[in-house]
Amino acid sequence: MTDYSALDAWIDQHFDEEVRFLQALVRVPTDTPPGNNAPHAERTADLLQEFGYDAEKHAVPAAEVQAYGMESITNLIVRRPYGVGGKTIALNAHGDVVPPGEGWTHDPYGAEVVDGKMYGRATAVSKSDFASFTFAVRALEAVARPARGAVELHFTYDEEFGGELGPGWLLQKGLTKPDLLIAAGFSYEVVTAHNGCLQMEVTVHGKMAHAAVPHTGVDALQGAVHILNALYAQNDEYKKVTSQVAGIKHPYLNVGRIEGGTNTNVVPGKVTFKLDRRMIPEENPVEVEATIRRVIEQAAGERAGISVEIRRLLLANAMTPLAGNAPLVQALQKHAAAVIGEPVPAVGTPLYTDVRLYVERGIPGVIYGAGPRTVLESHAKRADERLDLEDLRRATKVVARALSDLLAD
Repeated sequence: MTDYSALDAWIDQHFDEEVRFLQALVRVPTDTPPGNNAPHAERTADLLQEFGYDAEKHAVPAAEVQAYGMESITNLIVRRPYGVGGKTIALNAHGDVVPPGEGWTHDPYGAEVVDGKMYGRATAVSKSDFASFTFAVRALEAVARPARGAVELHFTYDEEFGGELGPGWLLQKGLTKPDLLIAAGFSYEVVTAHNGCLQMEVTVHGKMAHAAVPHTGVDALQGAVHILNALYAQNDEYKKVTSQVAGIKHPYLNVGRIEGGTNTNVVPGKVTFKLDRRMIPEENPVEVEATIRRVIEQAAGERAGISVEIRRLLLANAMTPLAGNAPLVQALQKHAAAVIGEPVPAVGTPLYTDVRLYVERGIPGVIYGAGPRTVLESHAKRADERLDLEDLRRATKVVARALSDLLAD
């Protein structure tokens, strides 16, 4: 039986350093939008250099990034080869995050530690796994350096907008082609499948008019409300559709942003809203999009003078397990159970992630990393996002142990 105590001990001995590393990453904002992420990549590369890790900087051309709606992206690859033959295992985490928003009781970029928890935007999702993955590899090399295979760290900056200019760009350019992938996640489950996501922008056109003579115009907001009610009614139908994947329930549609009008005394002539439709793995994205377009156009047609423009913003396919992911699942479950002291299930998640981009190219991947039992518990995308530092310690040990096993096969 393999003795993993040396790996565990190295991580314990260097844990204060790992916490400081994560604090340094959290203190460099990566709000997306606006998406000026290159400075964080530079800071990460500098910190990695202190460990003797040379991070390749792959800057996405500015024109591509700006056309995409962001300001700058520099993706990082750290390659750690160990010998001839064997598998290349990639570890991917994203540095871009949604803006902090309101309601924080701690500085969202302070990385303050209180009662064993670190507070700050991206402490849980997913700068925590910049730390867990980096220190797992450092532990592996310090005490159990493999004789073959390789590990790659992929630190990317386009998860919030869909990943196409993050891992998608690295894969498309042929800059990496690993055999297996572990991507940022939480510590108490190994995720093997996830939802897809369709995001659309709908612009509702009417005709502006003075509020004193509203009959001379066509109220775009009233038209939008009618369309929105038709869309929200779909959620009642979605609840009747159940996924067979454990951890995933049913489809859902959310409208997360709406804007329009010019003033309170003007009948609004244009209203725009953005919707997010989560797709379970069993659904066909083409059919989903066609149905939504049909619902919108039918509702718009029921209001005289109303017209609509519909634009797809994102289509992220669902992730379904590839047969080759079994070694990843088994290694992570085995060591998570040993380190945490309880069984860790393999499940699906209603989120969508960058992992699909690897899986679509035939690279088996799973989601595992440093974080609590639920997204809700982490406060991800909400005020006072936080990470229990013991979860960081545990996840680092689990990943280091799993890498040791996987590279020995």
